Amino acid sequence: MTIALAPADWLDLFAHFLSLSLLAVGGAISTAPDMHRYLVDARHWLGEAQFSSSIALAQAAPGPNVLFVALMGWNVGLNAGGGPAAGWPAYGLALLGVAVTMVGMMLPSAVLTLAATRWAHHNRELRAVRAFKAGMAPIVVALLIATGWLLTGAHDQPARDGPLWLLTAAATLIVWRTRLHLLWLIGAGAVLGMLGIV
Repeated sequence: MTIALAPADWLDLFAHFLSLSLLAVGGAISTAPDMHRYLVDARHWLGEAQFSSSIALAQAAPGPNVLFVALMGWNVGLNAGGGPAAGWPAYGLALLGVAVTMVGMMLPSAVLTLAATRWAHHNRELRAVRAFKAGMAPIVVALLIATGWLLTGAHDQPARDGPLWLLTAAATLIVWRTRLHLLWLIGAGAVLGMLGIV
């Protein structure tokens, strides 16, 4: 996929990720639906497969959850440079894409988090602070559900979706009702996937 990005487009990409950073209440992954709308549907800077594989690869790799943002920036830059066949100039633009998206995603949320945490720590007994914390939980859950819905929408094996939805419902109930560590559920999901059940 080859695209053309002017300097104004790079600035627009940076500004968009700046604004998404302030919406990333449940982590950067909770803004994936809007990233999809912007990068794939509106701007056509990424293909559907590039978007999905960026998230899947970053989630499978060890390290911070926000790595998928870097991969999306990499793919946008690589596409702007003419793809891997274009050589080093394309890889230079890919690195620029990583910098633009990561700085855009990390800078506002880091500054806001530092300031808000200091203020909330000093005012933790205020009714408004306690209400804010209680009110944010359903918003985070809804954003994560929207992300999961987006990622399962591209699933191309509808005949096998029943066991997948059953596993998702069971894992949700177990997390909600027990204190079982999440790593056990991830391991169980990996075993069921290796066996071909889901």
